[in-house]
Amino acid sequence: MTVRDLVFEPGEHRSRVERTKQRMQQQGIDVLVVVDAANMTYLTGYDNWSYYWPQAVLVALDAADPVLVVRHTELQGALRSVYMDPADIVVYPESYIVQPELHGMKFVAEVIQQRYGKVRALGVELDAAGYTARGHHEIVAAFPDARIVDVGQLVNWVRTVKSPAEIGVMRQAGAIANAAMDAVVTAISPGVRECDAAAELHRALIAGTEAFGGGTPIRPSMPTGDRTAASHLSWTDRPYEPESLTTIELGGCRHQYHVGLSRSVYLGTPPEQLTQLADVTHEGYYAALDAVRPGATCDDVANAYLTSIRRHGMDKASRIGYAIGLGYPTSAWIEQTASLACGDFTVLEPNMTLHIILGMWRESWGYVFSETVAVTDTGSELLSTGPRELVVK
Repeated sequence: MTVRDLVFEPGEHRSRVERTKQRMQQQGIDVLVVVDAANMTYLTGYDNWSYYWPQAVLVALDAADPVLVVRHTELQGALRSVYMDPADIVVYPESYIVQPELHGMKFVAEVIQQRYGKVRALGVELDAAGYTARGHHEIVAAFPDARIVDVGQLVNWVRTVKSPAEIGVMRQAGAIANAAMDAVVTAISPGVRECDAAAELHRALIAGTEAFGGGTPIRPSMPTGDRTAASHLSWTDRPYEPESLTTIELGGCRHQYHVGLSRSVYLGTPPEQLTQLADVTHEGYYAALDAVRPGATCDDVANAYLTSIRRHGMDKASRIGYAIGLGYPTSAWIEQTASLACGDFTVLEPNMTLHIILGMWRESWGYVFSETVAVTDTGSELLSTGPRELVVK
């Protein structure tokens, strides 16, 4: 008998599916083709590191549970991770992998036709990384009489408000993030290679804590020296030098849920312009954090930060954060919904989770600080934290 390794109870997944169907009804969609890796996991539990091949979760208004379509090689993994009945897992032959005239999304279209008959309106995630131009061509060709609807981030918006169980998993991810930051800060010293410090970081991220293990996270960013002027560079094999700055952005990972955490480390005596920027950034962070509460908007939080730093003659063009949660390398840990930016009037609700990331980049250096918070009934809860100052060693 196959043993299932479910992270969440079947009832939780069914609740997610029902809320997805409600949004489908609002858009007049009969069947939804979900290909975003995180959305597939969210709806079914499928831990899908097979996102580089065509695969899909099919949600139909008149079917109780979704159908998962994957290549044959992934069957055993699917049987062990999804909440649905095995009859709701459909595999396509391995011959689809080696013959260019065949395509997995053509098989997905055939499953839709067999399972659901005539479809009037078919929803697709046109902007998802797993939905290729070739795949869309196969869908359009198979349903010439149907209305093909780009649903955008339909499932992503369902994901944005977490359940209590999800918040529990993210608290664990936050504890892993804190431990990993401690490990990498300890490892960064003059003469140590950047890649060796990165190895300590990854060891901590995967080992987790004594109570629970970590996962395979999105690649951390940890540039050094003038490379800190860039937002998403990582390590090299060069040794750290005295009087150098390193910025670190990492994510603790638990069951593919991520909690972001960023700090900046200086080896030596930091220059005054760096300490000033750090002080202004932290003052702005507290202003933004105070603005996080139910009923506030993303615009409110962004403006709280900008108002604070502008008093010191500083500004920031990019957003100061975003909704965070489930993530795979195809879309990182960003949920692609709420954005902490001026002009985003998304209203904050309890159990939304936000990565407040304050990257203050200059032409030849930069400063980064971030923490992840959950919106509560009255304000916010920190999911990642630690000493809130420029780390000086």
